[in-house]
Amino acid sequence: MTIAWVFPGQGSQYVGMARDLYETFSAAREIIDSADTVLGFPLSQLMFQGPEADLTDTLNAQPALLTHSIAALAALRQAAPEHAAALTPAMCAGHSLGEYSALVAAGALAFADGLKLVRARGAAMQRAGEQQPGAMAAILGLDDARLSQICEQVGAVQVANYNAPGQLVISGEKASIERAVDQAKQAGAKRAIVLAVSIASHSKLMRPAVEEYRAAVMATPLTAPRVPVISNITAQPLPDVQAIRSEMLAQLTSSVQWVKSIAWMEASGVSEFLELGPKDVLTGLNKRITRHAVTRPLGTVETITRYTTQPQEHAA
Repeated sequence: MTIAWVFPGQGSQYVGMARDLYETFSAAREIIDSADTVLGFPLSQLMFQGPEADLTDTLNAQPALLTHSIAALAALRQAAPEHAAALTPAMCAGHSLGEYSALVAAGALAFADGLKLVRARGAAMQRAGEQQPGAMAAILGLDDARLSQICEQVGAVQVANYNAPGQLVISGEKASIERAVDQAKQAGAKRAIVLAVSIASHSKLMRPAVEEYRAAVMATPLTAPRVPVISNITAQPLPDVQAIRSEMLAQLTSSVQWVKSIAWMEASGVSEFLELGPKDVLTGLNKRITRHAVTRPLGTVETITRYTTQPQEHAA
């Protein structure tokens, strides 16, 4: 069994996230407590108790997701020390913000530094969204080429996320997004829905965020990852520190190539994806992408315990 760890991005957060990990696994508790210390405010309280509006704020959601993912990884290691070799990944990947969790898991980025970075990333994205408010929309049941054509026709819109076959997200100026949604419906999309966000992630409207974020990226210590981390942009491994820094900046305005990333990893021999973090969004997407590989969500005490007490499922 060849394993890859995958990490979710924004949208997977929820009030109560990681609380069971904190109460059950000392290793997870240590990660979550350290996040409070590094950030200088009780992120854990926001994760466990909300309010939801504050947790969903991109400034808080990004460090919360990173913290939950790394706490889940710590809990997995604590729950199955005898299976450490079997659980060692051949590669890692993360969806958008989840790429930072992947970099931490692969040893390229220290957890504390990752927290500071994603906090800065969230602040930069928030300010860019205030300067140039945008919109995003989910488009279901339309092929990539047709949707790309629609984006070109309406202008100021691009495909932000290639999440799964027939499951895409577009991002850009609000009026153009609304026109794209109308055209997508006319072109036969099963669903085309404007999302309740004002930040046009993974679009050119995030260019101001790139410049604001650049200093934080360049100042953060990075090392070459111990295992390959697959780029959201190229769906290929990030080879070195320079490539990681470029990825962190370019990712803000570039499409997330999740379909190509998962397909490349499966073609490279991955037979099992472990989703480390809240919910099971990537598990659902991966089931629509892979031909044979399985994905298991491991973000709660229940799922981690079930997985680690059935060693036949993940024997090396």
